[in-house]
Amino acid sequence: MRKGGVKVSAISTDDKTYNFDIVRAFSICAVVYLVVGALVGVYIASELAWPALNMDIPYITFGRLRPLHTNAVIFAFGGCTLMATAFYVVQRTCHVRLWSDKMAWFTFWGWNLVIVLAVITLPLGMTSGKEYAELEWWIDIIIAVVWLSYMFNFIMTIAIRKTSHIYVANWFFLGMMIMITYLHIGNSLAVPVSLTKSYSMFSGVQDAMIQWWYGHNAVGYFLTAGFLGIMYYFVPKQAGLPIFSYRLSVLHFWTLMFGYAWLGAHHLQYTALPDWTGSLGAAVSISMIIPSWGGALNGMLTLSGAWHKLRDDYILRFLIVSLAFYAMSTFEGPVMSIKTVNALSHYTDWTVGHVHSGALGWVAMVSIGGLYHMITRMWDREMYSPALVNAHFWLATIGAVVYICAMWVSGIMQGLMWRATDDYGNLSYTFVESVAAMHPFYAMRAIGGAIFLLGAVVMLYNVIMTITSTSTERKTTVAAARA
Repeated sequence: MRKGGVKVSAISTDDKTYNFDIVRAFSICAVVYLVVGALVGVYIASELAWPALNMDIPYITFGRLRPLHTNAVIFAFGGCTLMATAFYVVQRTCHVRLWSDKMAWFTFWGWNLVIVLAVITLPLGMTSGKEYAELEWWIDIIIAVVWLSYMFNFIMTIAIRKTSHIYVANWFFLGMMIMITYLHIGNSLAVPVSLTKSYSMFSGVQDAMIQWWYGHNAVGYFLTAGFLGIMYYFVPKQAGLPIFSYRLSVLHFWTLMFGYAWLGAHHLQYTALPDWTGSLGAAVSISMIIPSWGGALNGMLTLSGAWHKLRDDYILRFLIVSLAFYAMSTFEGPVMSIKTVNALSHYTDWTVGHVHSGALGWVAMVSIGGLYHMITRMWDREMYSPALVNAHFWLATIGAVVYICAMWVSGIMQGLMWRATDDYGNLSYTFVESVAAMHPFYAMRAIGGAIFLLGAVVMLYNVIMTITSTSTERKTTVAAARA
């Protein structure tokens, strides 16, 4: 095995050598949850544009369904994708079967149990009120147990590896697992009152600091480090080339691991949080542009001399375009943490646009590329329709761009309207006027989300047809990539 790439020796890839059943199960769930999560997102986006859609039913109002949407796309879709890819990559790069098949299936059923509990409790209004951590205390305990089983199985698989080297993708996965463990436990410390209600163990500004230490690092470690593990394996594998710079990938890993932990305070500029804390968060945020762009360029430059592959490799398109969005969102975030910029962007839709440039453009696209790659290998066949993969790429890209641009314009307009004053120092616009001005952009956002959702439905159809097909015809290039 090369340290500069992910080429592995020609070994058996059936389920006697590896446990691909668990990877198949997580992969199918990920595709289904992508459709479900995007569907809920489009519905609540439509509710903001046309409020009558909630039909005065409390269970489907924006306030109830919004946390369901975030949990579905982050932890249902994103979590299943991470578990599928981590279990796939660690077996392929370590040349061993998972340490415990039973523990892997415990992780699968436990994680899906958590998702079902979220679907039940959140529309009923049972919530801790914490961003990205809304589930109540007893569900948090289940999450911790399931997550530890996932991490322990991954670590033990590395421990029994048949290779001397631990490929860098595994370091990203492992770093994500360790960081999320103590982030989740720390932020979830609570005083239970009943099964449906608990109160945070922290109070006031301390609670806010702990929440955004968790909230931003759920982005930094779960949605960035984990998915960079996907990028560092699947980009070279799909391209059939070694990673551009292995040393840069290691540097990228360590700077991310040590840097991201400091950034949470930049969410709390102009609040009761001490001013120096927000300044520190902003300063470290800006410095994180360097390793983030280094990682994005490392993935893109892997195609040096082979850019022609993008003409007909639609899966590779997802992976490479995701890196462009990664570079964009990891530049935009630090800029928005600067206090003068934050004074305009804070509490506006600009933040929503930034989040979705990372979520739709980076996380979803790199996940989709990785899932397509694994499905062709695990079911030993080409995708049912390469044309549908291409259609999905354009639907996802166009949908994401429409969504993000709508929120950028809406957010900057909001910030400017809220601070506009007349010659006497009075506000030029009422809050209601700013809400009315946002309507066309909210409708545009719903349309962008619907386009992205259509792409997810196309993917689900293509995957179903692929795994139910009896054809096992393979292209020469794909067969070579597996060798």
